[in-house]
Amino acid sequence: MVAKFDLNDDGVVVIVGSGAGGGVLANELAQKGVKVVSIEAGGRYLPDDYINDEWASFQQLAWTDMRTTSGNWRVAQDFPNLPTWIVKAVGGTSIHWAGASLRFQDHEWKARTTYGNIPDANLLDWPIDSAEMAPWYDKAEAKLGVTRTGGREGLPGNNNFKVFEAGARAIGYEDVSTGHMGINSAEYDGRMSCQQTGFCFQGCKWGAKWSAAYTDVPRGEETGNLEVRSGCFALRIEHDDAGRVTGVVYLDAEGKQQRQKAKLVSVACNSIESPRLLLNSASSMFPDGLANSSGQVGRNYMRHTTGSVYAVFDKPVRMWRGTTMAGYIGDERRNDPSRGFVGGFEFETLSLGLPFMAAFLDPGAWGREFTSALDGYENMAGLWIVGEDMPRETNRVTLNPDVKDANGLPVPNVHFDDHPNDEAMRDYAYGKGAELYRAAGATRIFPTPPYPSTHNLGTNRMSENPRDGVVNRYGQSHDIPNLFVSDGSQFTTGAAENPTLTIVALAIRQADHIAGELSKGNI
Repeated sequence: MVAKFDLNDDGVVVIVGSGAGGGVLANELAQKGVKVVSIEAGGRYLPDDYINDEWASFQQLAWTDMRTTSGNWRVAQDFPNLPTWIVKAVGGTSIHWAGASLRFQDHEWKARTTYGNIPDANLLDWPIDSAEMAPWYDKAEAKLGVTRTGGREGLPGNNNFKVFEAGARAIGYEDVSTGHMGINSAEYDGRMSCQQTGFCFQGCKWGAKWSAAYTDVPRGEETGNLEVRSGCFALRIEHDDAGRVTGVVYLDAEGKQQRQKAKLVSVACNSIESPRLLLNSASSMFPDGLANSSGQVGRNYMRHTTGSVYAVFDKPVRMWRGTTMAGYIGDERRNDPSRGFVGGFEFETLSLGLPFMAAFLDPGAWGREFTSALDGYENMAGLWIVGEDMPRETNRVTLNPDVKDANGLPVPNVHFDDHPNDEAMRDYAYGKGAELYRAAGATRIFPTPPYPSTHNLGTNRMSENPRDGVVNRYGQSHDIPNLFVSDGSQFTTGAAENPTLTIVALAIRQADHIAGELSKGNI
């Protein structure tokens, strides 16, 4: 029976957002007997609703609310009002993610210690490490059904992978496989195996790819302890005279303002909307926004150092057939400053359909050189670069007072300047990607600029010392004991790995902590 909680029930946990962080936290708490209300801005879509068409799916799922951008990053030039490619729906961007599920490496938890003082970077060690996270990663990998872990087989390689692997081996790379993926290679946990349809970014119509939309969220509802309110937009978080949060004010699906009281509030609405909500919740007691005594809310925005390399061959590849990102090279993940930068990066296979390729291959380009590249689409292979970018205090999400959304609230402005370390890493990776494809016989190579961000990190970072960040080792606000952050915005640094597995592991760990503290009466 689906729960229905009263707006005046101040014994519930309210979670804003239902993606890899919020959706998992909601289920984990519900399974432990904690009453949860999930506030989700988007609608509800399940596999039968997903659309195997890029632009139609984008219109169905993407968060297209107005945002503004500034800074020298290429996205501000190409997509000034769409800095991110994330989902507005129950399940969040776990519907859109490609499935890559890698653990952070030991050194990445301690970037400040490992990399030293990098000028114009705001590096900080995480207050946790690999040893502490290992059992939670185990639980996350089991939840997602990650391939090549727990005795689960890897996915098969499509043509895009075979070209990728041939080039990788030819230039001496060794850590090459179809990767650790949250996509079933065989039936697992009630979900069928991957059918290689190729529309992973548009939502998996088979349910083979893990998403909170059709796993954690409905399982939480089945306990009778979770109520999901979709189509509801959080306006602000309220607090009492003692500075403890007391509930969330939101617009319901009919546009009416509601106030849900709460014992505890978790913010889990992505690294742009989460700081925006905290900043929009400013009051006379918290004039700079909630949880912001350090001034760090919205700062240290990271998006990973990204870019793509596409190559045309003299024979058909048909890269769109099969899993979008089931191809991985890990040799460059290491920290090796002799390459001209600190931190590392991965290569992952990537394919875009022809509609998106026309938009993203070289935004703004036209003419014969561009169109001839698209003529070679059937013979094209592609890879994506994902590397650790440097946190900077000046890379930040702020409120733009000059632009208001449909609700009259200032929209978020996303400011990002590439750090010299990011630029050096990207240039090196472009070179290695081109070398890889030349070794496989490519006739043309296209380094492609970054797309709107899918890996949005930082802005409410975790820190040992309250002056350095926003939340503690459990994602709990340093300032307000019953306010938590449960998404990628709590990341202290970004590491080189796709973030979803770590977000899920942190959410499972956080749920264990919250349930324990609630039972002890400590929150």
